[in-house]
Amino acid sequence: MTNRYAYLGPEATFTEAAALRFPTLAGATLEPFPTVHAAINAVRAGDMAGAVVPVENSVEGSVNATLDELIRGEPLTITAEVLLPVTFTLLARPGTDLADVRRIVTHPVAEAQCRAWVSAKLPEATISLGPSTAAAAAAVATTTPGPDGAPYDAAIAAPLARERYGLTALASDIGEDSDALTRFVLVTQPGRPGRPTGSDKTTLVAFIRDDHPGALLEILEQFATRGVNLTRIESRPTGNGMGRYCFAIDVEGHVADARVGEAMMGLKRVCGTVRFLGSYPRADGVRPPVLPGTSNADFADAATWLDELRG
Repeated sequence: MTNRYAYLGPEATFTEAAALRFPTLAGATLEPFPTVHAAINAVRAGDMAGAVVPVENSVEGSVNATLDELIRGEPLTITAEVLLPVTFTLLARPGTDLADVRRIVTHPVAEAQCRAWVSAKLPEATISLGPSTAAAAAAVATTTPGPDGAPYDAAIAAPLARERYGLTALASDIGEDSDALTRFVLVTQPGRPGRPTGSDKTTLVAFIRDDHPGALLEILEQFATRGVNLTRIESRPTGNGMGRYCFAIDVEGHVADARVGEAMMGLKRVCGTVRFLGSYPRADGVRPPVLPGTSNADFADAATWLDELRG
């Protein structure tokens, strides 16, 4: 298997910073791809061993491009996740003072989160929008002329861009949401899940068999009656017609846990299709409580009891 891994590019973005945090990618070759679709397709084609893509943000919610890629097409598996703080830095060429900044360039998402800081600290500055924060940093480093012919004075970008483009940080943590986090996942070809750690997450997609009253309730009951907590659930179009939706779900626990396995069997009974996207260690290390009657031993004891009744 190749030791090359894709990530949503370009270089020096938050996705590359996240890729550098996955322990399993230490020593691997990381290659940027222009879109989530391109990165994941490279894994499906076997050109890359895996792909690092964003899946969820604590401020803006889920990344639909990633969810839709995992819901459709050939199945893939999530093998790991990391949580990356989203902090924005104002970068400029060496020798530039904060008072000299008049023209700033950045990505629209970064502009929205840093607009208040720029208005308060640099009220005379204007902000131009570019395709990515990394491209903004590159434009400042190379003094690329802006629309009016003048070079940009500074870029709002990820901290990683400072070293990559030889820039100086004029200000750090300038976003409004100082606690913002983005969740990134490592996606690979399907394989056997790793061993449960006691602090795990399982991701799956439930496709209802037909649209009828109580269809969502039937899905939720499979987890509730077995003491499985959901950390995320949302509907996404299946792409097979208007009004046809599936449910992308994250739950606490591992497929090897009896309560999670039993819930998944329940889903298999009431749903048209269930796509298993992997069980993997939680990035936050939280060990969820196991409610009375829902431990592996409890399920095993109940199965033994039933076997005895059946003779």
